[in-house]
Amino acid sequence: MQAFRITLPDDMATLVKEKVASGEFASESDVVREGLMTIALQDAAFETWLQDEVLPTVDALERNPDRALTADDSWAAIKDHIARSSFNDEP
Repeated sequence: MQAFRITLPDDMATLVKEKVASGEFASESDVVREGLMTIALQDAAFETWLQDEVLPTVDALERNPDRALTADDSWAAIKDHIARSSFNDEP
């Protein structure tokens, strides 16, 4: 392991201390380590999304540009999706 000396804004330093004081984490290092692991997982998920969904969509549109929607058509499709979704269901 390597040791680092870091400087945090007061609000973040307070949060780190609170996490340790609550017993949620054993040390300040554990708090920072968990935060960095979370960032790494988010980065990996984002990269997977780009590779698996975004790039194939871009490639498909380059092969067949007639499938592309205008901005107005895109917004209309989004609004229609929301209108049909459970967001508008009454409890």
